[in-house]
Amino acid sequence: MLSGIPLIIAAVSIFLITLVLVITQPKGLSIGWPAAGGAILALALGVVNFANVNTVWQIVWNATLTFVAVIIISLVLDRIGFFEWAALHMLHWGRGSTLRAFVYVLVLGALVAALFANDGAALILTPIVYEQMSALGFKRNEALPFVMAAGFIADTTSLPLVVSNLVNIVSANFFHIGFVTYASTMLPVDLAAFLSSLGVLYLFYRRNLPTSYDHRILKDPREAIRDRTLFRASWIVLGILLVGYLASEPLKVPVSIPASLAGIAFLLLSLRSQALSSYKVLREAPWKIVVFSLGMYIVVFGLRNAGLTVYLSSALKSVSHAGVLPLGLVGGFGAAILSSVMNNMPTVLVGALSIHGAHVGGIAHTTLVYANVVGCDLGPKFTPIGSLATLLWFHVLETKGIKISWSRYFRQGIVLTTPVLVITLLTLVGWVSLVH
Repeated sequence: MLSGIPLIIAAVSIFLITLVLVITQPKGLSIGWPAAGGAILALALGVVNFANVNTVWQIVWNATLTFVAVIIISLVLDRIGFFEWAALHMLHWGRGSTLRAFVYVLVLGALVAALFANDGAALILTPIVYEQMSALGFKRNEALPFVMAAGFIADTTSLPLVVSNLVNIVSANFFHIGFVTYASTMLPVDLAAFLSSLGVLYLFYRRNLPTSYDHRILKDPREAIRDRTLFRASWIVLGILLVGYLASEPLKVPVSIPASLAGIAFLLLSLRSQALSSYKVLREAPWKIVVFSLGMYIVVFGLRNAGLTVYLSSALKSVSHAGVLPLGLVGGFGAAILSSVMNNMPTVLVGALSIHGAHVGGIAHTTLVYANVVGCDLGPKFTPIGSLATLLWFHVLETKGIKISWSRYFRQGIVLTTPVLVITLLTLVGWVSLVH
Protein backbone atom coordinates (compact mmCIF):
# COMPACT_ATOMS: atom_id res chain seq x y z
CA MET A 1 0.00 0.00 0.00
CA LEU A 2 0.97 3.62 -0.46
CA SER A 3 1.98 5.67 2.58
CA GLY A 4 2.75 9.24 3.55
CA ILE A 5 2.16 12.14 1.18
CA PRO A 6 1.58 9.95 -1.93
CA LEU A 7 -1.23 8.14 -0.05
CA ILE A 8 -2.89 11.40 0.96
CA ILE A 9 -2.69 12.84 -2.56
CA ALA A 10 -4.01 9.66 -4.16
CA ALA A 11 -6.85 9.17 -1.64
CA VAL A 12 -8.07 12.76 -1.85
CA SER A 13 -7.79 12.85 -5.65
CA ILE A 14 -9.74 9.61 -6.13
CA PHE A 15 -12.43 10.76 -3.72
CA LEU A 16 -12.89 14.16 -5.38
CA ILE A 17 -12.97 12.74 -8.91
CA THR A 18 -15.43 10.03 -7.88
CA LEU A 19 -17.68 12.52 -6.07
CA VAL A 20 -17.76 14.92 -9.03
CA LEU A 21 -18.70 12.09 -11.41
CA VAL A 22 -21.40 10.82 -9.03
CA ILE A 23 -22.96 14.28 -8.71
CA THR A 24 -22.73 15.37 -12.35
CA GLN A 25 -23.41 11.92 -13.89
CA PRO A 26 -21.99 12.91 -17.32
CA LYS A 27 -24.00 11.57 -20.28
CA GLY A 28 -26.45 9.88 -17.92
CA LEU A 29 -23.71 7.79 -16.27
CA SER A 30 -25.29 5.81 -13.42
CA ILE A 31 -24.08 6.72 -9.92
CA GLY A 32 -22.85 3.17 -9.42
CA TRP A 33 -20.20 3.25 -12.16
CA PRO A 34 -18.09 6.18 -10.88
CA ALA A 35 -18.14 4.70 -7.36
CA ALA A 36 -17.11 1.28 -8.67
CA GLY A 37 -14.41 2.88 -10.81
CA GLY A 38 -13.10 4.86 -7.85
CA ALA A 39 -12.97 1.71 -5.71
CA ILE A 40 -11.08 -0.22 -8.39
CA LEU A 41 -8.61 2.65 -8.83
CA ALA A 42 -8.09 2.88 -5.06
CA LEU A 43 -7.30 -0.85 -4.98
CA ALA A 44 -5.00 -0.63 -7.99
CA LEU A 45 -3.01 2.28 -6.53
CA GLY A 46 -2.72 0.74 -3.07
CA VAL A 47 -4.89 3.34 -1.33
CA VAL A 48 -6.96 0.46 0.09
CA ASN A 49 -6.46 -3.31 0.24
CA PHE A 50 -8.77 -6.31 0.08
CA ALA A 51 -8.98 -6.48 3.88
CA ASN A 52 -10.44 -2.95 3.76
CA VAL A 53 -12.97 -4.12 1.17
CA ASN A 54 -14.10 -6.90 3.50
CA THR A 55 -14.41 -4.40 6.36
CA VAL A 56 -16.55 -2.09 4.24
CA TRP A 57 -18.78 -4.98 3.17
CA GLN A 58 -19.37 -5.89 6.81
CA ILE A 59 -20.44 -2.27 7.43
CA VAL A 60 -22.76 -1.75 4.47
CA TRP A 61 -24.34 -5.10 3.51
CA ASN A 62 -27.18 -4.92 6.04
CA ALA A 63 -27.88 -1.26 5.26
CA THR A 64 -27.88 -1.78 1.51
CA LEU A 65 -30.11 -4.85 1.49
CA THR A 66 -32.57 -3.17 3.86
CA PHE A 67 -32.70 -0.10 1.68
CA VAL A 68 -33.34 -2.11 -1.48
CA ALA A 69 -36.09 -4.13 0.24
CA VAL A 70 -37.82 -0.99 1.56
CA ILE A 71 -37.73 0.65 -1.86
CA ILE A 72 -39.19 -2.50 -3.48
CA ILE A 73 -42.03 -2.40 -0.95
CA SER A 74 -42.54 1.31 -1.71
CA LEU A 75 -42.62 0.69 -5.47
CA VAL A 76 -45.26 -2.04 -5.12
CA LEU A 77 -47.39 0.16 -2.87
CA ASP A 78 -47.04 3.06 -5.28
CA ARG A 79 -48.12 0.92 -8.25
CA ILE A 80 -51.31 -0.21 -6.50
CA GLY A 81 -52.20 3.39 -5.57
CA PHE A 82 -51.44 3.19 -1.84
CA PHE A 83 -49.69 6.56 -1.59
CA GLU A 84 -52.16 8.36 -3.86
CA TRP A 85 -54.98 6.96 -1.73
CA ALA A 86 -53.27 8.35 1.39
CA ALA A 87 -52.59 11.76 -0.21
CA LEU A 88 -56.21 12.10 -1.33
CA HIS A 89 -57.39 11.31 2.17
CA MET A 90 -55.20 14.09 3.56
CA LEU A 91 -56.55 16.63 1.08
CA HIS A 92 -60.15 15.58 1.71
CA TRP A 93 -59.58 15.86 5.45
CA GLY A 94 -58.35 19.39 4.86
CA ARG A 95 -61.98 20.23 3.95
CA GLY A 96 -61.02 23.23 1.85
CA SER A 97 -58.53 24.81 4.25
CA THR A 98 -55.17 25.13 2.49
CA LEU A 99 -53.33 25.53 5.78
CA ARG A 100 -54.91 22.39 7.18
CA ALA A 101 -54.12 20.48 3.96
CA PHE A 102 -50.52 21.76 4.11
CA VAL A 103 -50.13 20.37 7.63
CA TYR A 104 -51.75 17.05 6.73
CA VAL A 105 -49.53 16.60 3.66
CA LEU A 106 -46.46 17.21 5.83
CA VAL A 107 -47.73 14.65 8.34
CA LEU A 108 -48.12 12.15 5.51
CA GLY A 109 -44.61 12.96 4.25
CA ALA A 110 -43.17 12.39 7.71
CA LEU A 111 -44.96 9.04 8.07
CA VAL A 112 -43.86 7.86 4.63
CA ALA A 113 -40.27 8.92 5.34
CA ALA A 114 -40.31 7.08 8.67
CA LEU A 115 -41.68 3.81 7.31
CA PHE A 116 -40.49 3.77 3.69
CA ALA A 117 -37.26 5.83 3.84
CA ASN A 118 -36.61 9.40 2.78
CA ASP A 119 -36.00 8.42 -0.84
CA GLY A 120 -39.44 6.83 -1.09
CA ALA A 121 -41.08 9.87 0.46
CA ALA A 122 -39.32 12.36 -1.81
CA LEU A 123 -39.48 10.46 -5.09
CA ILE A 124 -42.91 8.87 -4.81
CA LEU A 125 -44.91 11.38 -2.79
CA THR A 126 -43.67 14.57 -4.50
CA PRO A 127 -45.16 13.86 -7.96
CA ILE A 128 -48.40 12.66 -6.36
CA VAL A 129 -48.72 15.87 -4.37
CA TYR A 130 -47.98 17.99 -7.43
CA GLU A 131 -50.58 16.14 -9.51
CA GLN A 132 -53.24 16.67 -6.85
CA MET A 133 -52.39 20.35 -6.58
CA SER A 134 -52.77 20.62 -10.35
CA ALA A 135 -56.12 18.80 -10.14
CA LEU A 136 -57.25 21.41 -7.60
CA GLY A 137 -56.36 24.18 -10.06
CA PHE A 138 -53.45 25.58 -8.06
CA LYS A 139 -51.10 27.82 -10.03
CA ARG A 140 -47.47 26.77 -10.15
CA ASN A 141 -46.38 29.29 -7.47
CA GLU A 142 -49.26 28.08 -5.28
CA ALA A 143 -48.34 24.41 -5.72
CA LEU A 144 -44.61 25.05 -5.16
CA PRO A 145 -44.87 25.25 -1.33
CA PHE A 146 -46.40 21.77 -1.25
CA VAL A 147 -43.77 20.40 -3.64
CA MET A 148 -40.85 21.97 -1.78
CA ALA A 149 -42.27 20.95 1.58
CA ALA A 150 -42.67 17.33 0.45
CA GLY A 151 -39.00 17.16 -0.52
CA PHE A 152 -37.83 18.98 2.61
CA ILE A 153 -39.84 16.96 5.12
CA ALA A 154 -38.70 13.68 3.56
CA ASP A 155 -35.15 14.27 4.81
CA THR A 156 -35.70 16.27 7.99
CA THR A 157 -38.08 13.65 9.41
CA SER A 158 -36.10 10.59 8.32
CA LEU A 159 -34.70 10.20 11.83
CA PRO A 160 -37.13 8.07 13.87
CA LEU A 161 -36.42 4.49 12.76
CA VAL A 162 -33.34 2.64 11.61
CA VAL A 163 -35.01 2.03 8.24
CA SER A 164 -36.01 5.67 7.68
CA ASN A 165 -32.73 6.56 5.98
CA LEU A 166 -29.81 4.62 4.57
CA VAL A 167 -27.60 6.82 6.76
CA ASN A 168 -29.43 5.55 9.87
CA ILE A 169 -28.95 1.92 8.88
CA VAL A 170 -25.21 2.34 8.25
CA SER A 171 -24.68 4.10 11.58
CA ALA A 172 -26.83 1.67 13.59
CA ASN A 173 -25.03 -1.28 12.01
CA PHE A 174 -21.59 0.25 12.62
CA PHE A 175 -22.26 0.91 16.31
CA HIS A 176 -24.43 -2.21 16.85
CA ILE A 177 -27.57 -0.29 17.80
CA GLY A 178 -30.79 -2.31 17.81
CA PHE A 179 -34.07 -1.22 16.23
CA VAL A 180 -35.89 -0.52 19.52
CA THR A 181 -32.89 1.18 21.17
CA TYR A 182 -32.49 3.46 18.17
CA ALA A 183 -36.21 4.30 17.99
CA SER A 184 -36.48 5.04 21.72
CA THR A 185 -33.74 7.64 21.32
CA MET A 186 -34.73 9.21 18.02
CA LEU A 187 -38.54 9.30 18.08
CA PRO A 188 -38.68 12.40 20.36
CA VAL A 189 -35.88 13.99 18.33
CA ASP A 190 -37.78 13.36 15.10
CA LEU A 191 -40.90 14.95 16.60
CA ALA A 192 -38.88 18.11 17.28
CA ALA A 193 -37.54 17.98 13.72
CA PHE A 194 -41.08 17.67 12.34
CA LEU A 195 -42.55 20.52 14.40
CA SER A 196 -39.67 22.86 13.63
CA SER A 197 -39.83 21.92 9.93
CA LEU A 198 -43.55 22.61 9.90
CA GLY A 199 -42.95 26.00 11.52
CA VAL A 200 -40.19 27.18 9.18
CA LEU A 201 -41.95 25.89 6.07
CA TYR A 202 -45.18 27.69 6.96
CA LEU A 203 -43.39 30.96 7.79
CA PHE A 204 -41.39 30.80 4.57
CA TYR A 205 -44.23 29.86 2.18
CA ARG A 206 -47.34 31.27 3.86
CA ARG A 207 -47.68 34.13 1.36
CA ASN A 208 -47.83 31.66 -1.54
CA LEU A 209 -50.57 29.54 -0.02
CA PRO A 210 -54.11 30.30 -1.20
CA THR A 211 -56.64 30.52 1.60
CA SER A 212 -58.90 27.72 0.39
CA TYR A 213 -59.62 25.11 -2.26
CA ASP A 214 -62.60 23.05 -3.35
CA HIS A 215 -61.90 19.53 -2.09
CA ARG A 216 -65.11 18.26 -3.71
CA ILE A 217 -63.47 18.24 -7.14
CA LEU A 218 -60.92 15.67 -5.98
CA LYS A 219 -61.65 12.06 -6.81
CA ASP A 220 -62.65 9.63 -4.11
CA PRO A 221 -59.55 8.04 -2.49
CA ARG A 222 -60.97 4.59 -3.25
CA GLU A 223 -60.69 5.35 -6.95
CA ALA A 224 -56.91 5.55 -6.58
CA ILE A 225 -56.65 1.89 -5.58
CA ARG A 226 -55.67 -0.20 -8.60
CA ASP A 227 -55.68 -3.62 -6.91
CA ARG A 228 -58.01 -3.96 -3.93
CA THR A 229 -56.88 -7.49 -3.03
CA LEU A 230 -53.23 -6.50 -2.89
CA PHE A 231 -54.14 -3.25 -1.13
CA ARG A 232 -55.86 -5.16 1.69
CA ALA A 233 -53.05 -7.73 1.85
CA SER A 234 -50.47 -4.93 2.09
CA TRP A 235 -51.77 -3.88 5.50
CA ILE A 236 -51.21 -7.40 6.83
CA VAL A 237 -47.70 -7.62 5.40
CA LEU A 238 -46.80 -4.17 6.76
CA GLY A 239 -48.11 -5.16 10.19
CA ILE A 240 -45.99 -8.31 10.18
CA LEU A 241 -43.02 -6.25 8.97
CA LEU A 242 -43.36 -3.88 11.94
CA VAL A 243 -43.45 -6.84 14.32
CA GLY A 244 -40.33 -8.17 12.60
CA TYR A 245 -38.55 -4.86 13.08
CA LEU A 246 -39.44 -4.77 16.78
CA ALA A 247 -38.34 -8.38 17.27
CA SER A 248 -35.05 -7.93 15.41
CA GLU A 249 -33.22 -6.45 18.40
CA PRO A 250 -34.09 -9.03 21.09
CA LEU A 251 -33.59 -11.83 18.56
CA LYS A 252 -30.32 -10.23 17.37
CA VAL A 253 -31.49 -10.45 13.76
CA PRO A 254 -30.35 -7.84 11.17
CA VAL A 255 -33.21 -5.55 10.08
CA SER A 256 -32.51 -6.58 6.50
CA ILE A 257 -34.06 -9.99 7.25
CA PRO A 258 -37.65 -8.85 8.02
CA ALA A 259 -37.38 -6.14 5.36
CA SER A 260 -36.26 -8.63 2.71
CA LEU A 261 -38.95 -11.16 3.67
CA ALA A 262 -41.60 -8.44 3.39
CA GLY A 263 -40.21 -7.35 0.03
CA ILE A 264 -40.33 -10.94 -1.24
CA ALA A 265 -43.89 -11.31 0.09
CA PHE A 266 -44.99 -8.19 -1.81
CA LEU A 267 -43.38 -9.45 -5.01
CA LEU A 268 -45.05 -12.86 -4.68
CA LEU A 269 -48.44 -11.25 -4.01
CA SER A 270 -48.00 -8.97 -7.01
CA LEU A 271 -47.51 -11.94 -9.36
CA ARG A 272 -51.30 -12.28 -9.57
CA SER A 273 -51.90 -8.56 -9.86
CA GLN A 274 -53.01 -6.92 -13.09
CA ALA A 275 -51.95 -3.49 -11.81
CA LEU A 276 -48.20 -4.05 -11.84
CA SER A 277 -45.39 -6.28 -13.04
CA SER A 278 -43.09 -7.92 -10.50
CA TYR A 279 -40.36 -8.02 -13.13
CA LYS A 280 -40.68 -4.27 -13.70
CA VAL A 281 -40.55 -3.58 -9.96
CA LEU A 282 -37.39 -5.66 -9.64
CA ARG A 283 -35.87 -3.92 -12.64
CA GLU A 284 -36.63 -0.48 -11.16
CA ALA A 285 -35.26 -1.39 -7.72
CA PRO A 286 -32.18 0.68 -6.82
CA TRP A 287 -29.57 -1.98 -7.55
CA LYS A 288 -27.18 0.78 -8.53
CA ILE A 289 -27.27 1.85 -4.87
CA VAL A 290 -25.69 -1.50 -3.97
CA VAL A 291 -22.76 -0.77 -6.28
CA PHE A 292 -22.64 2.86 -5.19
CA SER A 293 -22.60 2.04 -1.46
CA LEU A 294 -19.83 -0.52 -1.68
CA GLY A 295 -17.75 1.52 -4.14
CA MET A 296 -18.14 4.88 -2.42
CA TYR A 297 -17.39 3.49 1.01
CA ILE A 298 -14.23 1.80 -0.27
CA VAL A 299 -13.14 5.17 -1.67
CA VAL A 300 -13.93 6.82 1.71
CA PHE A 301 -11.94 4.13 3.51
CA GLY A 302 -9.00 5.37 1.50
CA LEU A 303 -9.42 8.75 3.20
CA ARG A 304 -9.37 6.94 6.53
CA ASN A 305 -6.13 5.19 5.55
CA ALA A 306 -4.71 8.59 4.57
CA GLY A 307 -5.36 9.86 8.09
CA LEU A 308 -8.38 12.14 7.59
CA THR A 309 -10.38 10.51 10.37
CA VAL A 310 -7.41 10.80 12.76
CA TYR A 311 -7.66 14.60 12.59
CA LEU A 312 -11.44 14.52 13.00
CA SER A 313 -11.17 12.11 15.93
CA SER A 314 -8.68 14.41 17.62
CA ALA A 315 -11.00 17.39 17.14
CA LEU A 316 -13.99 15.50 18.59
CA LYS A 317 -11.90 14.34 21.53
CA SER A 318 -10.93 17.93 22.29
CA VAL A 319 -14.50 19.22 22.09
CA SER A 320 -15.73 16.40 24.37
CA HIS A 321 -13.97 18.10 27.30
CA ALA A 322 -16.21 21.16 26.83
CA GLY A 323 -19.40 19.25 27.64
CA VAL A 324 -22.21 17.39 25.93
CA LEU A 325 -23.98 20.44 24.47
CA PRO A 326 -20.98 21.83 22.55
CA LEU A 327 -20.07 18.28 21.51
CA GLY A 328 -23.55 17.62 20.10
CA LEU A 329 -23.65 20.91 18.22
CA VAL A 330 -20.13 20.56 16.80
CA GLY A 331 -20.65 16.91 15.86
CA GLY A 332 -24.05 17.59 14.29
CA PHE A 333 -23.10 20.73 12.39
CA GLY A 334 -19.80 19.19 11.33
CA ALA A 335 -21.62 16.21 9.81
CA ALA A 336 -24.20 18.54 8.23
CA ILE A 337 -21.60 20.75 6.58
CA LEU A 338 -19.60 17.78 5.31
CA SER A 339 -22.81 16.21 3.99
CA SER A 340 -23.75 19.37 2.14
CA VAL A 341 -20.45 19.58 0.30
CA MET A 342 -19.45 15.93 -0.15
CA ASN A 343 -22.78 14.06 0.07
CA ASN A 344 -24.18 12.40 3.19
CA MET A 345 -23.40 8.83 2.14
CA PRO A 346 -19.61 9.10 2.46
CA THR A 347 -19.98 11.56 5.34
CA VAL A 348 -21.77 9.11 7.64
CA LEU A 349 -18.93 6.61 7.35
CA VAL A 350 -16.28 9.32 7.82
CA GLY A 351 -18.18 10.46 10.92
CA ALA A 352 -18.59 6.92 12.27
CA LEU A 353 -14.89 6.13 11.82
CA SER A 354 -13.96 9.43 13.45
CA ILE A 355 -16.22 8.81 16.45
CA HIS A 356 -14.80 5.32 16.82
CA GLY A 357 -11.28 6.75 16.76
CA ALA A 358 -12.07 9.50 19.28
CA HIS A 359 -12.37 6.90 22.07
CA VAL A 360 -14.96 8.80 24.07
CA GLY A 361 -17.41 6.86 26.17
CA GLY A 362 -20.70 7.18 28.00
CA ILE A 363 -23.05 10.02 27.19
CA ALA A 364 -20.44 11.76 25.02
CA HIS A 365 -20.22 8.74 22.73
CA THR A 366 -24.01 8.37 22.52
CA THR A 367 -24.42 12.06 21.73
CA LEU A 368 -21.82 11.96 18.97
CA VAL A 369 -23.29 8.85 17.35
CA TYR A 370 -26.79 10.30 17.11
CA ALA A 371 -25.60 13.84 16.31
CA ASN A 372 -23.73 12.38 13.34
CA VAL A 373 -26.98 10.82 12.13
CA VAL A 374 -28.91 14.08 12.61
CA GLY A 375 -26.27 16.04 10.71
CA CYS A 376 -26.15 13.53 7.86
CA ASP A 377 -29.97 13.40 7.60
CA LEU A 378 -30.60 17.17 7.75
CA GLY A 379 -27.34 18.57 6.36
CA PRO A 380 -28.13 17.50 2.76
CA LYS A 381 -30.92 20.10 2.69
CA PHE A 382 -28.32 22.89 2.65
CA THR A 383 -27.30 22.14 -0.94
CA PRO A 384 -28.64 20.22 -3.96
CA ILE A 385 -25.70 17.80 -3.86
CA GLY A 386 -26.11 16.79 -0.22
CA SER A 387 -27.92 13.54 -0.91
CA LEU A 388 -28.85 11.25 -3.78
CA ALA A 389 -32.53 11.70 -2.87
CA THR A 390 -32.28 15.46 -3.49
CA LEU A 391 -30.54 15.01 -6.85
CA LEU A 392 -33.20 12.51 -7.93
CA TRP A 393 -35.90 14.83 -6.57
CA PHE A 394 -34.63 17.57 -8.88
CA HIS A 395 -34.94 15.14 -11.77
CA VAL A 396 -38.53 14.30 -10.83
CA LEU A 397 -39.44 18.00 -10.73
CA GLU A 398 -37.88 18.60 -14.14
CA THR A 399 -40.07 15.85 -15.62
CA LYS A 400 -43.05 17.84 -14.30
CA GLY A 401 -41.79 21.04 -15.91
CA ILE A 402 -40.68 22.59 -12.60
CA LYS A 403 -37.17 23.99 -12.72
CA ILE A 404 -35.53 25.25 -9.54
CA SER A 405 -32.07 26.77 -9.88
CA TRP A 406 -29.35 25.46 -7.59
CA SER A 407 -28.70 28.99 -6.31
CA ARG A 408 -32.35 29.42 -5.34
CA TYR A 409 -32.37 26.03 -3.64
CA PHE A 410 -29.18 26.87 -1.76
CA ARG A 411 -30.59 30.18 -0.48
CA GLN A 412 -33.78 28.52 0.68
CA GLY A 413 -31.90 25.52 2.07
CA ILE A 414 -29.77 27.69 4.36
CA VAL A 415 -32.77 29.63 5.67
CA LEU A 416 -34.98 26.59 6.19
CA THR A 417 -32.48 24.02 7.42
CA THR A 418 -30.39 26.00 9.91
CA PRO A 419 -33.11 26.59 12.57
CA VAL A 420 -34.43 23.03 12.17
CA LEU A 421 -30.93 21.59 12.65
CA VAL A 422 -30.30 23.73 15.76
CA ILE A 423 -33.63 22.78 17.37
CA THR A 424 -33.20 19.10 16.52
CA LEU A 425 -29.67 18.93 17.94
CA LEU A 426 -30.71 20.76 21.12
CA THR A 427 -33.57 18.28 21.54
CA LEU A 428 -31.18 15.39 20.99
CA VAL A 429 -28.73 16.63 23.62
CA GLY A 430 -31.55 17.29 26.11
CA TRP A 431 -33.19 13.90 25.55
CA VAL A 432 -29.94 11.91 25.70
CA SER A 433 -28.95 13.78 28.89
CA LEU A 434 -32.37 12.99 30.41
CA VAL A 435 -32.41 9.26 29.65
CA HIS A 436 -28.79 8.80 30.71
